[in-house]
Amino acid sequence: MIETFPCWIYKSPIKNEMYLYVAEEDGFGPVPESLLRYFGEPVFVMELTLHTQRKLAREDVAKVMTNLTDQGFHLQMPPDLKPNMYYGNQA
Repeated sequence: MIETFPCWIYKSPIKNEMYLYVAEEDGFGPVPESLLRYFGEPVFVMELTLHTQRKLAREDVAKVMTNLTDQGFHLQMPPDLKPNMYYGNQA
C-alpha cells in the first residue's frame, strides 16, 4: 500500500512563482515569521495528496514529503532563469 500525505499549496503574492506547501490547511504555525513576511499573505492554490509515485513539476516529491514531516512546510523557490538561455550568447 502506498503511503499518502495531504498538503495544501499557497502562492506568494509578492514573489512570482514562489510556493509554500503546508501539512494542513492554513497550517502556517511552523513557518518562521520572517519567511511569512518575505513571502507575503499566502494565496491558496490547491490541495494535493502526495505519495512517492506522484510527479511534481519542479520539486522532488520525496523531499517535499520529508520537509512537511520534519518541519511542517516546504518552500518552493522560483526557477533560476537566465536571460541568455532564451536569446543565445550575445557578447
